[in-house]
Amino acid sequence: MSSEDKKAKFRPRTVRREIIGAGEAAGRRYLDGQLLIAMPVMGDPRFERSVIYLCAHSAEGAMGIIVNRPAGSIDFPGLLVQLEIIKEADQIKLPENAESLKVLKGGPVETGRGFVLHSSDFFIQDATLRIDEEICLTATVDILKAIAKGAGPKHAILALGYAGWAAGQLESEIQDNGWLHCDADPDLIFGNDVEEKYGRALRKIGIDVGMLSNEAGHA
Repeated sequence: MSSEDKKAKFRPRTVRREIIGAGEAAGRRYLDGQLLIAMPVMGDPRFERSVIYLCAHSAEGAMGIIVNRPAGSIDFPGLLVQLEIIKEADQIKLPENAESLKVLKGGPVETGRGFVLHSSDFFIQDATLRIDEEICLTATVDILKAIAKGAGPKHAILALGYAGWAAGQLESEIQDNGWLHCDADPDLIFGNDVEEKYGRALRKIGIDVGMLSNEAGHA
C-alpha cells in the first residue's frame, strides 16, 4: 500500500446525522446498542464471521461497526503521524492505550472515513453520539488528538468504514437467519483478542460455533 493510499484511509469528520440521527430519535425501540453475530447462511464474504456493534437502527435503516476484523498493517501510531497529529519521533512517547489501540475494518461503506467507538467517559459536544450508558461513537480528529495526549476515553477502537442497511434490509436479513443478536458486551467490543470475538459472542448466547447450521430455518 502506498503512502498516499494509507493517508486516504482516515478522513475524520463529524458523524453524519442523516445516518445515525434516526437512531437517536427512535430511542431503544430497535436494535441500536446490540451486537449482531453473522450466521453461516449469511453468504456475504464481507460479513463472514463478523460481530457488529449496531450504532443506530430505526425504520429508516441501520448503521454499525464491525468489531472483529483487523485493518491489516495499519496501526494507530502510524495514522497519527500521517495525520500530522504527532511527529514520527514522538510515537515512542504515546500513552500505552494509544500505542495499543486497535485499528479495524469497520465495514464496506465509506472505508475512507474513520470512526472511534469508545467508552462513555469521553464526550465532545455536537460530535459524539451517545449510543447507550457505556458506549459512544465519535468521528472527528479531536478525539484522536485527545487519545494521543492521554486525555481520551479509557477504552476505544478505531474503525475504517462502517456497515449500513437501507430501510427494512436488516430486518429481512435477520428473518432469513443471516444474523443473531444479543446485548452488547463492552469487554468483548474493546477487547484485544480480536480473532476470538466471534466465538466469544456466540458463547455469550449459549451457542458453540460447531452447532451452527448453514441451513436457514424459522421456529
